[in-house]
Amino acid sequence: MYDGGKIIVGLIIGIGLLLSPFFYNAGKALKPPEPELTPKAKEAKVCVASKEYMTNNHMHLLDEWRQTVVRNAERYYESADGKVYYKSLQVTCLDCHSNKTKFCDQCHNYIGMDPYCWDCHLEPKENK
Repeated sequence: MYDGGKIIVGLIIGIGLLLSPFFYNAGKALKPPEPELTPKAKEAKVCVASKEYMTNNHMHLLDEWRQTVVRNAERYYESADGKVYYKSLQVTCLDCHSNKTKFCDQCHNYIGMDPYCWDCHLEPKENK
């Protein structure tokens, strides 16, 4: 009952050891690899949305496209700049981003995510 000081010191040391990996790696996070664009994507310089939006929200956009195409038969998407795109992973997106290994897989492997796009869609053929 009189060892309260020792218990508190032990807890502080234990918590310090538990949190030491976090302190050791603070500020050393790796950035995900920059996806490699095809020459056609580099020429276009415009996607259906801004680079920042597509980097963070492409999965939401593709999911929304899937829902509106399948359920509402809405086949066209008007971007913020007024340009109209056909809602299609294979026709619109893979037209410019055809190198699945360098564009899609590189980032998805980095974050440990296995997208289910290819359960329904055909994977693009790549030149080796």
